[in-house]
Amino acid sequence: MSATGVASGAAQPSAPIVAPGSQPAGGAQAVSYGGRKARLAIRAVGLGYLALLLALPVALIFYRTFEGGITPVLTAIKAPAFQHAFWLTVTLTAIAVPINTVFGVVTALALVRKRFPGRGLLNAVIDLPFALSPVVIGLSLLLVYGQGGWFGPALKSIGFQVIFAIPGMALATIFVSLPFVVREVVPVLREIGTDQEEAAFTLGASPLRTFWRVTLPAIRWGVIYGVVLTTARSLGEFGAVSIVSGRLSGKTETLTLYVEQRYSEFDLAGAYTASVVLALLALAVLLAMNVLQSGRGSRARDWLSDLVRFRSRRATPSGGAPTSPAGQG
Repeated sequence: MSATGVASGAAQPSAPIVAPGSQPAGGAQAVSYGGRKARLAIRAVGLGYLALLLALPVALIFYRTFEGGITPVLTAIKAPAFQHAFWLTVTLTAIAVPINTVFGVVTALALVRKRFPGRGLLNAVIDLPFALSPVVIGLSLLLVYGQGGWFGPALKSIGFQVIFAIPGMALATIFVSLPFVVREVVPVLREIGTDQEEAAFTLGASPLRTFWRVTLPAIRWGVIYGVVLTTARSLGEFGAVSIVSGRLSGKTETLTLYVEQRYSEFDLAGAYTASVVLALLALAVLLAMNVLQSGRGSRARDWLSDLVRFRSRRATPSGGAPTSPAGQG
């Protein structure tokens, strides 16, 4: 080979060395660009779906509510029927949430910590409100507690009315919101195990003291999330309550029933105003849950934890150190 050929061959750029199984830099950029485009497309589809399904209808309700000014809204809020429906909804929620909280914690402890005949059946029955339509729940309550039901005549003979009264509406609300606390607390109990509880028992603590000092502080956030979900479900219940309430305006009409009644009577201002109030209540509940779940709720969690510790110190004998679980049972 001549010197000229050697020189021209040396002047040519050499091909890049690519390791087996890898791609050139240009290919990596193309793949990264394609992946970014795919991620953006998925996000756009998801956000568009949520906007069309949730954000746009709710925003339209707010727009229709206030498009005529604030005066029609204030007039609708001051109506006696609206006031009664609002406070009845709050009352039913105040009844259902504590009952389902106590029942949920006790049932979760039984399902996780105990072994007994019928445990699997109980675990399945807890999810029954998820599977049954609320209308079916209301009809079942009507067949049991109505005038022609199993207990209806006996209850009527002693002057206690369940159907078409607040007790029946409370039962329906309790039924549909039953599973939430249980399903939030059960995974937490399984995760924390039984080591701390067994240590407390070994030190001489009674079961009740162990629950208040060991178990409840460990599951408190599961209980709180369950309470939030139960509250949201109780506020928005319609189907079961509509069957057992009789829809008596000013007597057995909740806010959800009020919305349907006002809309069917072409009172759009009243229907939109009640819908906005329900939406604001639901948004407040969901916002509270999201704040507690996120890092922004760390201060609230620390504050509640400090409050629990403060109450524990106050329960100890004055002038002495905090007692351990081996103290008084």
